[in-house]
Amino acid sequence: MKKKLFGIFGPILLAAALLVLLFFSPFKINSNDPKLIKAASSSMAGNVLRGNSITKEALSTDNYVPFFGSSELSRISPFHPSVLAEKYDRGYTPFLMGAPGTQSLTQFMMMQSLGNDLKDRKVVFIISPQWFVKNGIKRDYFDAYYSPEQTLNWLLNLKKVQSSDKYLAQRLTHYGVVRKDERLERMLDAVRDGKLPDQTDVTFSKLKLNMLEREDELFSTIGMLSKQAEIDKSVKALPENYNPDKLATLADRLGERATQGNEFGIQRRFYHKRIKPHMNRFADSQKNWDYRFSPEFSDFQLALDQLAKEHADALFIIPPVNGRWARFTGLSKEMLQQFSDKIKYQLTSQGFNNIADYTDQDNTPYFMQDTIHLGWKGWLAADKQIAPFLQDRKSQAESYQINNPYFLSKEWQEMNPAEIK
Repeated sequence: MKKKLFGIFGPILLAAALLVLLFFSPFKINSNDPKLIKAASSSMAGNVLRGNSITKEALSTDNYVPFFGSSELSRISPFHPSVLAEKYDRGYTPFLMGAPGTQSLTQFMMMQSLGNDLKDRKVVFIISPQWFVKNGIKRDYFDAYYSPEQTLNWLLNLKKVQSSDKYLAQRLTHYGVVRKDERLERMLDAVRDGKLPDQTDVTFSKLKLNMLEREDELFSTIGMLSKQAEIDKSVKALPENYNPDKLATLADRLGERATQGNEFGIQRRFYHKRIKPHMNRFADSQKNWDYRFSPEFSDFQLALDQLAKEHADALFIIPPVNGRWARFTGLSKEMLQQFSDKIKYQLTSQGFNNIADYTDQDNTPYFMQDTIHLGWKGWLAADKQIAPFLQDRKSQAESYQINNPYFLSKEWQEMNPAEIK
């Protein structure tokens, strides 16, 4: 009988014991391995973005600069920031903090979990107008990059509940992936009401955070596919020395070659796969789209608040939308300009003055690679701002005047840019 019971439960007990040994053993990935960090910097992998161990190790040195953004960062070309920095030995490597589907809420969660590793640093932040839709970040996008580790890291470090904490707690409970954890939902409800979480919940959550951090140390490289091979290939297309005229000529030549055969100036592969089969459906399909009114403005404020707390200095890049595509789909040029005006007011009124706004470059040939992503001349234009900004990588920020109650409010989310004084 005992042998039979052991035959049934023995493997389960053994597996449990091995799991305990794994989580409490000193073994972990070598997160300070320079090759590993370099591979992670361009991977944009979910495990890397949801975790902390590799990113914090990278930012503990002066070798990496955080580039916050979304899908535009994943499109490697000779003018991508990672390629230009490597080819022309800029002294830093961009650490790509974003992926298709990441928006302000996800980027804030990554920022706050880095803590002092952002202190007095410079960062680059690419703002996509497409994030600012009526209901903010979609559930599928949020779920894909939601990090319980980063959420608990924020909650367990609260000493006093601020207006930004109340707003964040309210936003997080909007998503089902968060509400699945009853204890976490209870803690968020307390913060939303202006209270610190219950001490019993804090005690249990500390144990869970320890386990999540251990998991991050052990498994964050799983599924990590570096884009270094694409970067190395693109490096070879560039002239040996940095020459603005030669680079501009190359951008024109590569853009012309890549976009031949369609009226939108869109990369051929993208056009034939994503656009041409659905042309009738796309005509006038965006005439009612509006990026001026969205909870995303307040989600973005969380990121600004965190940058200010760490005295970080950010260069904000605002890409245009492909002008020919916008005319075909009916997307309003006036609306896009008003979006730009609103986001720039939010930035400059609080002391964030480093802004590269390319909204008016919507009709510049080869500025965009496709409908909404920076292309050959777009990245080259951005580099003319990025290179001098990062020449000295210590923050040059003076003082910020953060206005959280207002910019976290429904009033600001729904503010018509035409009425901003």
